Parts: sequence; C-alpha cells; structure tokens
Amino acid sequence: MKTEILPLHSQDALALALRILREGGVVAFPTDTVYGLGALAAHAEGIERLFLVKERPREKAIPVLLDSADSMSLVSDSIPRIARRLAARFFPGALTLVIPRRGALPEILSPLPTVGVRVPNHVIASRLLRPAGAMAVTSANRSGQPAPRTAEGVYAQLRGRIPLILDGGETPGGIPSTVVDCTVNPPRILREGPISTEEIFAALEDGDF
Repeated sequence: MKTEILPLHSQDALALALRILREGGVVAFPTDTVYGLGALAAHAEGIERLFLVKERPREKAIPVLLDSADSMSLVSDSIPRIARRLAARFFPGALTLVIPRRGALPEILSPLPTVGVRVPNHVIASRLLRPAGAMAVTSANRSGQPAPRTAEGVYAQLRGRIPLILDGGETPGGIPSTVVDCTVNPPRILREGPISTEEIFAALEDGDF
C-alpha cells in the first residue's frame, strides 16, 4: 500500500480523507497532543483496520473524538447530566468522558457498554472531525512504540500500512487527557491528567450530581 502525506489545509486532501473513511479505511491526522489514527466510529471494518495497523490488543477500547460537545449524541442515547456539565466546562480540551455507548455502534469499538469521548482543542483536527462525525481514534503508532508528533514520525512507523497522513505540522504533545467515568454517581477519576480531580469536582459543585 502506498502511503501519501498531504497538507490538511488542502480541500483535496480533506475530500480524499473523507472518502477513505467512508469506505472503511483509516487516516492519520494531528490532534492537540500527538498524531491520531482514526476510523469512523460507526464503521466496524475501519475499526478492525485500526487494530490491525497498530497491532493493538483487542481488549483495549478505542476512544472517540468529536468536533463538539453536541456531537456526544452520535455515540450515546443517554448522556449523563454529569457528562453534559463537564463537557460544557472543559470541551474542547484534555478531558475524556466515559459515557454509555449507543447499542448500534460496532461492538469492536469497546468490550464494555461504555465509550470514552473527547473533543480535541485543535482547529485543524476539527476540519476533519466536523464532516466525519464521531471518529474512533488512537495514537498513530505501532503498539509499544512512541506516539509521533509529526507526519514524518507517523510515516516512519506506519508507511505501507495506511493510505493517507494529513500533515498539520508538529503537535504540542504533552500529558494524556484526564479520564472521568460519568456512568457512576459521584463520577470516578480513572486517570488524572492536565485537568485535576479538584477542578473536576469544582465544576460540579454548583449543581446536583
């Protein structure tokens, strides 16, 4: 397979990426941390390819990236009030919310009845996420290898494995997002990242949760 690197600001590149995704393929693109490798969250074949390309263990769920908090309805029919409040406060940003997943989503996305959702704080990534809708996204590297921050870094690891890398320049890297389980009350911090436990609960103090 030939792997192309195209600038994400190009309309032709965006159109090609959307076509690949809708046909069940995968595409690498920049986020607010590292480069991600994504497939449409509703496309089982694309998610299957994510696992194969990365050599990722099947028991590891793949988080979903969205273009806005409103798009959570694409992956969940019952969004907890806690999740809505935290999304209103911290999206876009370094926060992943675990919410009940819609039954129609492919089972391969997660071995659990939940899904982690995040809205990246990255204008360029939003240009892809807006028309694509919900995307299953994991870092664009082979399992166990460093997560790349440049298109060239993705190419070094995934050349010949994926058809397209959207080049948006170097990403900022940094600490992985804070993960909050919003399916329990009170919410449970599964991983503390840039947003602290104190900030999470302070955002919920003014209301009933």
